[in-house]
Amino acid sequence: MAATVSALSPNFSLRRSVRKPTVRGRGGIVVTQNRVASEAGARVLAAGGHAVDAAVAAAFAVGVVEPWMSGIGGVGAMLVYEAGTGRITGIDFGARSPKSLDPKDFRLTDQRDEGNLFGWPKVAGSINTVGAKAVVAPTMPAGLAHAHRRFGRKAWRDLLAPAIGIAEEGMTVDWHTTLVIATAMADLARDPAARARFLPTGCPPVAPAAVEPNPVKRLPMPDLARTLRAIAEDGADVLYTGALARRIADDVKEMGGYLGTEDLATVRPREVEPLTIGYFDRAIHVLPELNGGPTLWVAFHELLRRRKTPEAAPEAKTFLAYADALRVAWQDRFERMGDAGGRGAPTCTTHICVVDGAGNMVTLTQTLLSVFGARIVLPRTGILMNNGINWFDPVPGRPNSIAPDRAGLANYVPAIMTGGDDTTAIGGCGGRRILPAVFQLLAMSADFGFDLEQAFHQPRIDVSGLDVVVADRRMAAETVAALAARFATVVAEPVEYPFPYTIAGAVRRKGGMNEGATEPQHPWSEAVAEDG
Repeated sequence: MAATVSALSPNFSLRRSVRKPTVRGRGGIVVTQNRVASEAGARVLAAGGHAVDAAVAAAFAVGVVEPWMSGIGGVGAMLVYEAGTGRITGIDFGARSPKSLDPKDFRLTDQRDEGNLFGWPKVAGSINTVGAKAVVAPTMPAGLAHAHRRFGRKAWRDLLAPAIGIAEEGMTVDWHTTLVIATAMADLARDPAARARFLPTGCPPVAPAAVEPNPVKRLPMPDLARTLRAIAEDGADVLYTGALARRIADDVKEMGGYLGTEDLATVRPREVEPLTIGYFDRAIHVLPELNGGPTLWVAFHELLRRRKTPEAAPEAKTFLAYADALRVAWQDRFERMGDAGGRGAPTCTTHICVVDGAGNMVTLTQTLLSVFGARIVLPRTGILMNNGINWFDPVPGRPNSIAPDRAGLANYVPAIMTGGDDTTAIGGCGGRRILPAVFQLLAMSADFGFDLEQAFHQPRIDVSGLDVVVADRRMAAETVAALAARFATVVAEPVEYPFPYTIAGAVRRKGGMNEGATEPQHPWSEAVAEDG
């Protein structure tokens, strides 16, 4: 029998219960990991914008109000669902290593990098995770601009206005801001521009403790606001072939990185045909190639192979089948795609879902990869940069090894499920934890007819690799016992930090009614309807 290990802190209450009702209505809904960003997108819908318009506005805004997860220095991918035709379009703007990268610079040590998201061996100086050598070309603005050209209705500059305003005024500081900045303080303090922005007094900013009208503390980002305004007025191309491109390349080169103007000039988002997974009467659509989509495909095929008929309700047998299917999918990924074992670090990345009043949908993941990315802010532009090189295996000779001009293997898995009598767009943040969450939320919706509120409040497991299964403390004792009889099992409390699962978000349309859901435990995530 496998052991059950508790990951519960003795300090936390075992009687706390958190619920976050879903938002429903006939109008559009925007779901992000920050209420301010969701509201920015919802205002675009209320003004007659398409789901893509709202997603663009929310995406730029969330990159300012939740800067450690994503932003214009990041990368990503999205799916767009057109209600009139049922067509689904994938847009891939993932990471690609710089052309001048030298793999010999990434010398391996004999240590394991305990904080690494992917369990890679430690690289000397951690240059694959922190600093300018970890940077790849930022593709997020190009990807959003491509989607806007294809589907948008509203003026591009208007969609960036909320983000510009927030950057000028400053993101609001609260306890969550303080907590996240504190986790990266040591690295942020080493970079002058990052230190000036996030540690203005030398310590993480702290909100006023007094309970009084508007006791607000803010972190202004005037340099980032100027860059956003240039993108708004001149288009995203200014980052890739314009004056900003030279400033970005010069900053990265001066900081010891590889990124050059040629890398920026060759950024090209790609439209891709989604990979479709049949699951009973549903079809699940994901991005192909180097992300979590193909692994989700394997997981659902394995689940169908092992279980021809779902149970009447979630039970021990259900989660054993889910765990088995996920383990097979991870084994396939590790062997075939060049991923590696190991458990992830704290949650990173951000996800956005939108449905408009006509039923058009967007599911968009954007990321700096690790929390605060490479933990450097470019002084000429104010851009917090990604650490996309960490998607590559530092061990030479493997399918995903570090090499110049190569696409990285990401974990995000934006997905759309059609069939039955509804359509769902879903995704999440959290590195390897994204796939198990998206898999279970979709499976439970199809298996048991759950609406989003039921699915998001159903305790679930995390299977992010082959070594351990994480079980929610709120699960039935017999379910935990059954898991522990088969697998090394850790029982975890779904606390705000470190969150042991994925921060998921989803929208659904059924019978002309829309529904939006976010992770109940996350203090900032919110679904906002266009009609308030």
